Amino acid sequence: ETVETVETKSNLLEAFWKFLRPHTIRGTILGSSAMVTRAVIENGQAPDWSLLPKAMLGVLTLLCGNGYIVGINQIYDVSIDVINKPFLPVAAKELSVSQAWVAIIAMAIGGTWLSYNLFGPLIGSLYAFGLFLGTIYSVPPLRLKKSAIAAAMIIATVRGFLLNFGVYYATRAMLGVPFGWSYPTIFITCFCSVYALVIAVTKDLPDVQGDLENKIDTFATRFGVGTVATAASAVLLANYGAALVWTNSPAAAAFRPKILLPAHAILASLLVRGLIRLRRARYSQEGLKAFYRLIWLLFYSEYFLFPLV
Repeated sequence: ETVETVETKSNLLEAFWKFLRPHTIRGTILGSSAMVTRAVIENGQAPDWSLLPKAMLGVLTLLCGNGYIVGINQIYDVSIDVINKPFLPVAAKELSVSQAWVAIIAMAIGGTWLSYNLFGPLIGSLYAFGLFLGTIYSVPPLRLKKSAIAAAMIIATVRGFLLNFGVYYATRAMLGVPFGWSYPTIFITCFCSVYALVIAVTKDLPDVQGDLENKIDTFATRFGVGTVATAASAVLLANYGAALVWTNSPAAAAFRPKILLPAHAILASLLVRGLIRLRRARYSQEGLKAFYRLIWLLFYSEYFLFPLV
């Protein structure tokens, strides 16, 4: 191979990696890993390592779904991304629209086939439903991302409920254990559903200019970035505070409050510090991007914490 050919392939792989939106990949891997770990711990037996290949294929299945949803969004958001996210590969013309279509179709077909064949009709149907929600979020004529409330509900459903329930259900089935909700699993599903709503709202904070020009209705364009950032922080603080309710309820014995409560206090304090920094930065573009990155970092942290609580 010539140097030019190798460089072209390298550039294409780099563009494809950006196309997959790495921060969402990290969230998917951490979320699925945390749910699998919790299911194994609750099973009370040593892991059956012969199931590892199937588990890895399960992660690949999730990443295909993740890639399809973020990919189809980039295809239909080119005019917005040129303004808001010019670094994305389709907007930057590092990846052609036809290449993007080939990639998302391959991921949708591959992911759906794996979900049905590895985990059965229930998980396969939920997977297809998640892809459907990702499609109507981005694709006309519905294009529900134009509605702030509908967009938030879709993101909360996919990342909050479908991911956590689907992985937990599939893992228990793999282990040969009948499905049943544990209190910690209900807790993390509720927590992540609320958190996903906040992600859905705060993701638009740095994108106000492009959204206004393309008539995309978001909470940030409607109420202003300062109001939305403050309200989102308040919701997350309440979400962290809900751990107090869980650890003082009839479900308290299922938790480790000496770990959960101090950890939530630390994460909540980091959130408050991030909001203060955003205000000091006068809601600048860089400040808004830093605040949104913090939201994701705190989200990752909850999944790291989950198997321990």
